[in-house]
Amino acid sequence: MATTILRALTVPEIRKKLAFTALLLALYRVGSHIPVPGIDIKAVDQIQQQFGSGGILNLLNTFSGGGLSRIALFALGIMPYITASIILQLLTVVVPTLERLQKEGESGYAKINQYTRYLTVALAAAQSTGYAFLFARQGALDFNTGRLTIIVVTLTAGTTLLMWIGELITKRGIGNGMSLLIFASILTGLPIGIQAVMNGSPIEKLMFPLLAIGVVVAVVFIQEGQRRIPIQYARRMVGRKMTAGGSTYMPLRVNMAGVIPIIFAAAILAFPPTVATYFPGTSAFINAHFSYTSTPYMVVQALLIIVFTYFYTAVQFNPVDQADNLRRQGGYIPGIRPGAPTAQYLDRVLARLTLPGAIYLAIIATLPTAFIAYGGFSQAAAGALGGTSVLIAVGVALDTMRQMESQMMARHYEGFLRQ
Repeated sequence: MATTILRALTVPEIRKKLAFTALLLALYRVGSHIPVPGIDIKAVDQIQQQFGSGGILNLLNTFSGGGLSRIALFALGIMPYITASIILQLLTVVVPTLERLQKEGESGYAKINQYTRYLTVALAAAQSTGYAFLFARQGALDFNTGRLTIIVVTLTAGTTLLMWIGELITKRGIGNGMSLLIFASILTGLPIGIQAVMNGSPIEKLMFPLLAIGVVVAVVFIQEGQRRIPIQYARRMVGRKMTAGGSTYMPLRVNMAGVIPIIFAAAILAFPPTVATYFPGTSAFINAHFSYTSTPYMVVQALLIIVFTYFYTAVQFNPVDQADNLRRQGGYIPGIRPGAPTAQYLDRVLARLTLPGAIYLAIIATLPTAFIAYGGFSQAAAGALGGTSVLIAVGVALDTMRQMESQMMARHYEGFLRQ
């Protein structure tokens, strides 16, 4: 990884993209420390102590980089956009209009992204309203209509700005902007988690490095694993030339969905704490069943990861389309007839790959958290160094490095062709 980064710094265009990405991430961190207007700063310290003790909003506070506990401009983080993306992708399966837009290609995806932005603003407004009521009950602000309007508008505008920053990183920087924003938020809590471990018992100091190394190795192993389907191309006429046949392979990754199922599961599990802000009577129940270390939370998280792994893999890879593309290009899988049999074969192989990948992903996400919960680790360590946080951080880092390597290869081949 260090070698890849050093080599990337020698390419001027990639160096500019890295600087642009770092600048926007720094802007995001600055916005996570700017309080919204009308907030009592003294009451914020009490709220931060409540969040640090394992309250119901610990999950959302982790993914906002601590901005929620500070009641900052970017307190909502990017989670409203993630939730809106989930809703639109689910609706794409059941709403014919959205399904047609998805098949239209680039223009259709642009329209769906526009709908996602509108839904993000609506969700951010609803979520910020709930948080305004919560902050008012905790004495962080004097509640009135004007103050409520300022809080809702400010937090919604912050989420909209953050969504724009994520899209800018995706278009002009390195990596996926939304994932990198979550990655930066998780890294913010890393020093607190390490400090909590260092102040813990000797067993905690001994076991945590082993646990962290084990999670990283397991994530790399599952992320890089793939099944290679052999592809044979027949000789055919293209214009007046006879193209020579050849053989290659179709790589099917064991975890084709990447870290997206983990982020989707976290977004769904962040919904109950939001409901609790509107209904204070449910806070005790939500706090008992939707904290990092509760058994119901870990079980639901594992099930959601498995479901979203299958769902997102089906969205990313369509066996019917792949079989049609192979047939049009004159390719086939040895021993499998082109067309429908090829699609059935790919679907069967993909199902067999996705099941162990999804189960493995769920185990990696929940087992470290369970170990921390029942091994006497602190809440700070569970929040910053749990399975979900480490899995997302390592997965996003791998995807970003992979994109950086592909861009470096493109520059290398471009220079070769120029010669």
